[in-house]
Amino acid sequence: MHQRGVTVWFTGLSGAGKTTISRAVEQELRSRRRLVEILDGDIVRQNLTKGLSFSKEDRDENVRRIGFVAHLLTRNGVIVLVSAISPYREIRQEVRERIGDFIEVYVNAPLEVCEQRDVKGLYKKARSGEIKQFTGIDDPYEAPLKGEVVCRTDLESEAESVAKVLRTLEEFGYL
Repeated sequence: MHQRGVTVWFTGLSGAGKTTISRAVEQELRSRRRLVEILDGDIVRQNLTKGLSFSKEDRDENVRRIGFVAHLLTRNGVIVLVSAISPYREIRQEVRERIGDFIEVYVNAPLEVCEQRDVKGLYKKARSGEIKQFTGIDDPYEAPLKGEVVCRTDLESEAESVAKVLRTLEEFGYL
């Protein structure tokens, strides 16, 4: 099976829907018999980047490490779906340039919506001061200026978001 590799980088606030959309895209790609791998920010932090803090320097290092693994997989013909907050534009751009075959998906939901969805209780902990440097509360999130795909998860269904990502993969020649 030969396919062109690409990294699809889902970025957005915690609770915006990055993992939900990337998992649904993964299922669709597997049904089309595509080689696909998921790099989820939460899982990566438990393994590859365990021990890194949430300082800007460590967040950048986290993204660089995810990007390194994504690059290895991408150059070997795998479609890599990364879901990571990755709050800073500059480091996302650095990873984009290193990988080359890269599609940025901005999973956009207003902070209020993300806080309402707060499945893990992280926003509540951040608001109470238990968690410091939490993106969107006391640490910035720099939205993409021109990502290839914008998914407004407060305004569109999961299926609509997934369709946007798949359509973009097709338009760029990855499917």
